[in-house]
Formats: sequence, C-alpha cells, structure tokens
Amino acid sequence: MRNKFLVLLSLLVISNISFAGPKIEQWQTKNGAKVFYVNAPQLPIVDLRIVFDAGSARDADKPGLASLTNSLLDEGTGALNADQVAEQFEGVGAQFGGSSLRDMAVVSIRSLSDKVILDKAIDLFSNVVAKPTFPEASFERNRKAMLVGLKVAKQRPNSIASKTYYKQLYADHPYAIDGSGTEESLTAMARQDVMDYHKRYYVANNAIVAIVGAVSRAEAGKLAERVTSGLAAGQAAPKLPKVKALAAPITKLIKHKSQQTHILVGQPGMRRGDPDYITLYVGNHVLGGSGLVSRLSDQVREQRGLAYSAYSYFSPMREDGPFTMGLQTKNSQADEALALLNNIIKDYVDNGPTEEELKRSKQNITGGFALRVDSNKKIIGYIAMIGFYGLPLDYLDTFNETVEAVTVDKIKDAFKRRIHPDKLVTVMVGGE
Repeated sequence: MRNKFLVLLSLLVISNISFAGPKIEQWQTKNGAKVFYVNAPQLPIVDLRIVFDAGSARDADKPGLASLTNSLLDEGTGALNADQVAEQFEGVGAQFGGSSLRDMAVVSIRSLSDKVILDKAIDLFSNVVAKPTFPEASFERNRKAMLVGLKVAKQRPNSIASKTYYKQLYADHPYAIDGSGTEESLTAMARQDVMDYHKRYYVANNAIVAIVGAVSRAEAGKLAERVTSGLAAGQAAPKLPKVKALAAPITKLIKHKSQQTHILVGQPGMRRGDPDYITLYVGNHVLGGSGLVSRLSDQVREQRGLAYSAYSYFSPMREDGPFTMGLQTKNSQADEALALLNNIIKDYVDNGPTEEELKRSKQNITGGFALRVDSNKKIIGYIAMIGFYGLPLDYLDTFNETVEAVTVDKIKDAFKRRIHPDKLVTVMVGGE
C-alpha cells in the first residue's frame, strides 16, 4: 500500500517554488562529499541522489566497466541477495535507481519522509551504495546480458550510427568509449575489475549528494552524513583531457539493410559552464532544438518532405560534448537530405536567426521555465547537475534573464567561433 501511495504522490506537482528558481543550500560532509539541498515541504517525499565521477569516460581499457559496476550495486549487500534488497525497498515503499553515463554514475532513492520509513530506506540505500557484495552469479548474469545487448545493437542502425559518430568525434579521447562495452572487453572482464572500480571511484571525495524534499536543513545534513559515512574518503577522479578540435571533415558511410538511412552530422561543441552556453542553447533552439517549428524541421520536413523529423542539439559535458544534427530518410533521398543539412548549417553560421525566430524561441524557452522546476524529480536533476559541473548556485535564478539578454549578433558571433561547417563528422548508416 505504501508503494502505491508513493507512486500516486510522485505523479502530483510537488513544488510551488517560484519560477525564479528554488533556494539551493550547499555544504560538505565530514569525509568530503559535496551536498546540495532544496527544502520542498509540500508533500511528504524525500529524493536523494548521489552522483559519482564514475562514468564510461573512466573505463580506460575496459569499456563497459562503469555500466556493469553501477548495474550490480543492488544485487546484494551484507547478507542480503538481490531479491531481498528489492523486497526491503518495496516493503517501505522506496524506489531505488541507478544509471551510468559518459561523465557520471548515478544512484538515487525516493522515499516517504516518515521517520521510521525513511530511516529504513536510507540505511539500506547506504549499504547498497557503499558495501555492495557483487555476487559472482549476478556479475556473470549482467555481463552476459550486456554481451547480448551488443549483438542486438549491431542490428540497429541508430546504435551503429551513434557509436560510430562518437568514435569519429573523439578518436582517442575517453568520450569515444561506449558505455555498453565491447565483446572483447566484456569477455575478458572479471568480478575483481568491478570491485576495484567501485573502490576507486565510489568514494566521498568523488561524490555529489543532492537532496530535495520534506526534510529540514538539519535533517538533510544528517541524511548526507549517513549515506556517505560508509564510503572511503578517497580521491576525486583526475581531470579529463581537453577535447581536440577536428582538423578536417570526416565521413563514414556504413551499408546496412534498412529502409531508411540514419544520418548524424556534427562536431565537438561545448562543455558545461561554457561562457557561450546560453547563447548557443538559444541559437540551437531556433536551428533544430524546438521540434516541428525549428528551421531544420521546416526546411527538411515541411518544405522538402525528406524526413519526419530533423533536429539538432548540444550535449555539454565536463569537456566539450557533441553538437549534433540528425535525421532519418529514405535511402534514395539520403544524399539530398545530407546536402540540405550542410546548406542549412552553413547558412545559419553565416547569417544567424531572424529577429522573429529569436523572439519566438525566447518566449518558448522562458515561458516553459516554470515547468522545469515544478517537481522534486526535476529539481534534483538540476541541483545534481549544478553540483557535479560546478555551476553557480543562482544558475536557475538567472536563467531567464540570461536567455533574454541573447541577441541575433551574439548568436552569429558564437556560432561562427564555435561551429565549423567545413570540419564536420558525417555518419550515414543504411543504403542496402
């Protein structure tokens, strides 16, 4: 019953916080973890998230290790096996989650704020994160599941395109590593690799703790200490190398039996906290980030009928994440669609948006801002990002103001400096 009640509550809007942004408080635990907290007392729920600098960029010569480690955390702790861990979370109506990206590994818990329930949920969560047993049987099962996933991915043109695209963008940079691993790395991987990875990266000095919910600042402080007390202090992960700019255009054509060709075009774009971030974000909203009303969609879909959708986006990370344009089209139209993509980005870099396009995009971005912070789930995602990437605490407060300050000239200047149409990676998968 408790779990059903929690799910029902999670569907409701749980924050009446002003669209100017929630008040974020920040401190550090005794063993070095940074904590970011927002009080949201409207409903009796607590969300807690720990973000470790332990994504696939740390896999080194063992691609897939970050993902495998994260997937095994709740497979056992102490005398509890995976089923017992799941049963105990279920018994208090708590929801445990985990994920692994290129920059980070994430573990999270959502629980009712009732003290008895929350205490049990946090105790179990703390043990799962700090003291996983990584059972051999679970390790083998998850490792084999990842190997099966690789075989399935080889039949999917979108997966082939994405992996190829990142490899061409980043070459020998850690961002080229795909988190799903390789057949060679997963076959050679041992349980000890997972244990060593956890010991190195799941440590307090490599962690950001985000807390949002119906707990006071004092209570949040105790929660943060509890979920990190079992972690070794350890050391923060070393800085990633800078991403090298592309020296020349790269084109990869991969034949694949499919009715459509998948096309990705782009280059390394920007990092989190980049001075040009908001300007490029707003500029891309006009170009291809605003769905069916974007310039890409208008010219590719509405005017030419070459694809159902065409899009572009920046995906900023610790170092320069990709700027990407993409679409899917009939094999017979692939060359025409690619030529159009290239023409659109060249024209946009040269001339930027119109004043009317910019006005509409600003209205869309700022008008929807309140919806971005209207729930615990959304708020905790933002404050975890702010903490992990070292963004200013007033990032949300100043967001709309910064968007409004963007001009056509600023967009033209930023795109000319940052996007180079003559040095793009192009990946096309299909054609058979």
